[in-house]
Order: sequence, then C-alpha cells, then structure tokens
Amino acid sequence: MEERMIGRTLPPEEEMYRAFQARDTSYEGVFVTGVRTTGIFCRPSCPARKPARDNIEFFATAREALAHGYRPCLRCRPMEPRGQAPEAIRALLDEVGSDPGARISDGDLRTRGIDPAAVRRWFRANHGMTFQAYQRGLRLSRALGQLAGGEAITQTAFGNGYDSLSGFQEAIRSVTGRSVAASRAATVVHLQQVLTPLGPMLAGATEEGICLLEFTDRRMLAMQLGRLERKLDCVFMPGRTPAGAQLERELAEYFEGTRKAFDVPLVVPGSEFQRRAWDALREIPYGETRSYADQAGAIGAPTAVRAVARANGDNRIAIIIPCHRVIGSDGSLTGYGGGIWRKQYLLDHERGGRA
Repeated sequence: MEERMIGRTLPPEEEMYRAFQARDTSYEGVFVTGVRTTGIFCRPSCPARKPARDNIEFFATAREALAHGYRPCLRCRPMEPRGQAPEAIRALLDEVGSDPGARISDGDLRTRGIDPAAVRRWFRANHGMTFQAYQRGLRLSRALGQLAGGEAITQTAFGNGYDSLSGFQEAIRSVTGRSVAASRAATVVHLQQVLTPLGPMLAGATEEGICLLEFTDRRMLAMQLGRLERKLDCVFMPGRTPAGAQLERELAEYFEGTRKAFDVPLVVPGSEFQRRAWDALREIPYGETRSYADQAGAIGAPTAVRAVARANGDNRIAIIIPCHRVIGSDGSLTGYGGGIWRKQYLLDHERGGRA
C-alpha cells in the first residue's frame, strides 16, 4: 500500500505500525490509523485493542481519514486536541482560575453531579496532581505574588483562606523551602498546559514572560525544569499569567497558519554563548532551514558546531525559539528533543504543506 501524502511524506508504514502497537505518544499529530473492520480511525496512542496489520491503513490527518469514510474513535477522540478537558472540568478550571481562593470539595463536586474520582484522574493525568492539590497550588501562587508585592503576611494568609498563620507558614515553606519573609523574593514560575496539534506542551511563565515551552512527553523535561529552577531561583506553581494567555493565542495562530513570528516576551537565562545561539535561531526566517555549521558561522564561532548543537538541545522554549529549523549539513533531520517527526511536521507546516 502506498504511503499517503498531504503536503508531506508519512513515516514508513512499518514504523507507523510499530508506533501504533506501542501506543507511542510521540507520534501524535504525525498520522492517524483507519481500522477497516470497524470503520473508525484512531490516534497513535489509542488504548483500544490493536487490530491485525492488514486491517489498518494510515492517513496524515483526521480530515483525510474522514474523507475516506472513517468515523472518529470514541475512546481516543482523534478530532480533539490531546489533553482536551471535558466540559465539566473546563468549567472547574475557569472557576478556580478566576478565583484562586475558591475551595471546591469532593462534596461540592457530587452536588454538581460530577464524579470526584473522574476529576482526580484527569488532573493526575494532565497536571500531575489532584484537583485539591491544584487548588492549593493556585492559592499559594497568589499568596506568593501578594507577598512579593509587599502585602502583609497576616492579610495574605487569611485573604487566601488559611485558618492560621502557622498553617500558612508551613505551606509556604513546603513549596519554597524558605520562611514566609524570605519567600517574598522568590520568583514564581506559573505552569500551564497548552494544547497543540502535536500533543500537549508545558508552558512556564514568570510575570516578565515565557521561560519554558516543552512537549510534555519530552524525556529531558524534568532536567529542564531543574535547570530552570537553579538559574531563576524559582518555585513552580500551577496558574496562568498574561504572558501565558498570549502564548496560547499566538501558538493557535501559528498552527492555523496565520502567524509567522511570535511577539510574546521571553525570559531566557543562560550563558552568553547559549543566548547568542538562541538569538541566532530566532533570526532563521519562517519556512527556511540552516545547518549547524551555518548557525556556528552566524554567531561568529565557525568551529563551534558541536557547541551550537548542544545549545540547541538546551533550548527550553520550543517552536518560539525555532531549533527545529536547524538540520544536518546533508539535509537530514537530526537532534530534536520533541521527536524527529514533530520536527518534520513543523518544517512542513512552515513550508505550506499543511495550509
């Protein structure tokens, strides 16, 4: 069977079949699988039992699968961005986001006809914490911002729903490792999930701008968070900032094909060499690529090709600092933390292959 093409070449079919069998999330957005015996199509990571090889075919997009008469799978929901919250949970996110001091208990959820266990599972899967922990994180995040702004400790504690100063002090120390007074100087990085056609990404933002944007399944994510923690002397909390909201809008426009450059402010701590390398990445025009040797020459260090490659790998802000636009001298797609096929997708998208 021929590999199908919609402005780009799919991976080899045996590779896609292996990814489908392994439920490999790194292939999200690369292909969907049509199952002839059921007439449905699925994500690569669908949890359903896998059919025999000769009963499936591959498509580049959900749109193409629909055009061939397939229906979307009700288990993996390939028409929705991966990580999309159900309507009831979206309402909860909006509610606690607009009022971080809110306290919604499991009993409150039951009163609203929502299963607390389902909410707990969704938050663990998508935020790595329970809904109750997420709410506590929002309260602490707001409290740290108020402390940094000079608000009195007592006012901050009771204004965020803490019953005692000792409880507030213990909560702050558990997050920052410092006393409440010393925590006034802590930098807070607000973490939020951003959905994209290539799967969910984790975005981190200070009050000044975006300091992190990585695919949630990237193996180096924990290491990148640790490096950022050391460089910014920061604490990580759930929550949204104006920069985070701007990032979501601009990423949506980018994937819709209406945005070629990003305006959201960035916070990029690093060595002088790293910052030069990252600045050079942002100078690569949309829709074009450069080799690692080209990049080394662009920063005035033509012999530092390997160091440039390491700086690319250390980039913590994917897509916006476009390390995906750097390829091997022979044209090969090498060295992308989010996965080679995500890199291929982004390059095809920027070349107009996904218009």
